[in-house]
Amino acid sequence: MYDSIDENSGFKYKLVKPAVYTGEKEKACFVTLARNSDLYGLLKAIQSVEDRFNKKFQYDWVFLNDEEFDDDFKRLTSALISGETKYGLVPKEHWSYPDYIDLDKAAASRKKLGDDGILYGYSEPYRFMCRYESGLFFKHPLMDDYDWYWRVEPDVEFFCDIDFDVFKFMRDNNKKYAFTVSIFEYIGTIPTLWNSTMEFFNEHPEYLHPNNMMDFVSDDDGFSYNLCHYWSNFEIASLDFYRSEAYTQYFEHLDRSGGFFYERWGDAPVHSIAVSLLMDRSEIHHFDQIAYYHPPFYSCSVDDETRIKNKCSCNPANDFTWQGYSCTGRYYKINNLEKPDGWFEYIS
Repeated sequence: MYDSIDENSGFKYKLVKPAVYTGEKEKACFVTLARNSDLYGLLKAIQSVEDRFNKKFQYDWVFLNDEEFDDDFKRLTSALISGETKYGLVPKEHWSYPDYIDLDKAAASRKKLGDDGILYGYSEPYRFMCRYESGLFFKHPLMDDYDWYWRVEPDVEFFCDIDFDVFKFMRDNNKKYAFTVSIFEYIGTIPTLWNSTMEFFNEHPEYLHPNNMMDFVSDDDGFSYNLCHYWSNFEIASLDFYRSEAYTQYFEHLDRSGGFFYERWGDAPVHSIAVSLLMDRSEIHHFDQIAYYHPPFYSCSVDDETRIKNKCSCNPANDFTWQGYSCTGRYYKINNLEKPDGWFEYIS
């Protein structure tokens, strides 16, 4: 579609506008938890998503913040996004301490973890964020219209064209959770997370899926956690899963245990353990063809044909997927999946 433009300077040119997508779409959105100060790192991420995927499919974008978004944030983000933009305030009760948390114990824990050099060990807002992303973001009223979400954070980049509707792919192939990067968690942040998880499943064995993927998160049939998790700064997932009775009760059990505040539990291991134990293993998917960067790790397919077909601009030498500190090789092995040709050439 072309609109003629006639500038006062005397120059004439035609502005190309993308066609409105008229195909069938899923009830899906992008979701970003951010603050006003994240604006310019987020604009970079939005532009990357729009250029590589969303200008074709024009999905909505939901922004959430524990403070009101300012006019600049709304104006500049909405200018880049081809779908509808929605801006929501996180309810105070979702960004504060539950009444069953001992505030003195939580403060002492923050000091100890900070003194021990744990990343974000001193941070109170980081703990609110991890708790919110773990079990509360999907309860925001703005999310009620959607069945699927794709999480996007500031400063991320996408390096390949994504010419298929990822949400429709998830629906059509009976997938409920998708990732690009997996990695080991720092044990100092989650010393009792696995014990709390096993307490829950001992009380509710009916929620443990018979075809679960326990072997992704445990090397000894559930006795201990091997620290593998999907990096949740990129995840595409079913909101119905998080709204389920099983996940709701699991999160409430973890929340009551206090680990988000007495330790520093992250949403990534919480999501990963839940996905691995509550879902059928066939419902978890790795998107090798979605090249992605979140500092400091890259996902870039080592398969030449994939990169050429999808017009990728990333360097496979930077790919983290098959490195020793990645858990994705384990995911392929335990699910009897074929690794891309030449994957071993990129191990450093």
